[in-house]
Amino acid sequence: MEPMINIKDLKKQFGDHLILDNLTLNIPKGSIYGFVGENGAGKTTTMKIILGLLAADSGMVTIAGQTVKYGDSKSNQNIGYLPDVPAFYNYLSAKEYLSLCGKISGLSKNVLATKIPSLLTKVGLKNSSQKISGFSRGMKQRLGLAQALLNAPHLLICDEPTSALDPIGRKEVLTILANLKNETTVLFSTHILHDVEAICDHVAILHEGKIQLEGSLDQIKAAQNNHYELQFANEADKSHFLEHTPLHWQKEENQTLLLPILNHEDFGLEIIETLARLKIVPCKLKLVEPTLEDIFLKVVAK
Repeated sequence: MEPMINIKDLKKQFGDHLILDNLTLNIPKGSIYGFVGENGAGKTTTMKIILGLLAADSGMVTIAGQTVKYGDSKSNQNIGYLPDVPAFYNYLSAKEYLSLCGKISGLSKNVLATKIPSLLTKVGLKNSSQKISGFSRGMKQRLGLAQALLNAPHLLICDEPTSALDPIGRKEVLTILANLKNETTVLFSTHILHDVEAICDHVAILHEGKIQLEGSLDQIKAAQNNHYELQFANEADKSHFLEHTPLHWQKEENQTLLLPILNHEDFGLEIIETLARLKIVPCKLKLVEPTLEDIFLKVVAK
């Protein structure tokens, strides 16, 4: 299947600062794609190039097979965009603002009459009659999402959509994005890794101008070394276990051992059998899978 976005050998430099260093990335159609990196890693620069708002020094970007050219709006006609801080006419209501945006986009009055209530319901603003000036930051982000979805885009690009929101506002925005799974392709940049784990099926980690790791979230996690955390009731049990087991352990902390899983599907059973043979009852035996934060820190530390 042709990817929604194909980026090949993208390069961008500002003065002596190399922002993007031959960046290459494919974003599948229908995915919710997390574009992860530290502040200043080049996420916003990449998105502006995808949107045709910034010229790359070299490289190529295609969206649904159409080449993106700086200043040419053809390739972004089917793209919705939510910047990190969307701007509004604060004297308008949400309905009035969407009506204005729809008219500018060429949507008919009849289309807007049904589409605007539907979008306001989708983003949880159906009953909001107040002016935008009285909106919270979270309400403004949700209105920005409604505006970005006006033209039923094939691709929705969001730049740090949850970075300045409180926990409730973040959850509301993430729920909206997750519910778009079967409607459009979503690309959103963030440095909040928990948000990516919450809704994304694919992720790319940008560091030092290059994609350091990318793929489906499940595949990336599966490729990491999981481990078991084994906690003993006392030092004597731990010492007895270490003296009589061939199992490899990675780290020792107080009465706890970390035992990495080394290509062994029955490793957990082997631990249990060893404990039973030694007549040791542990306080805890837990399978620990790496979080995206663990993976990210490992990647950027290389």
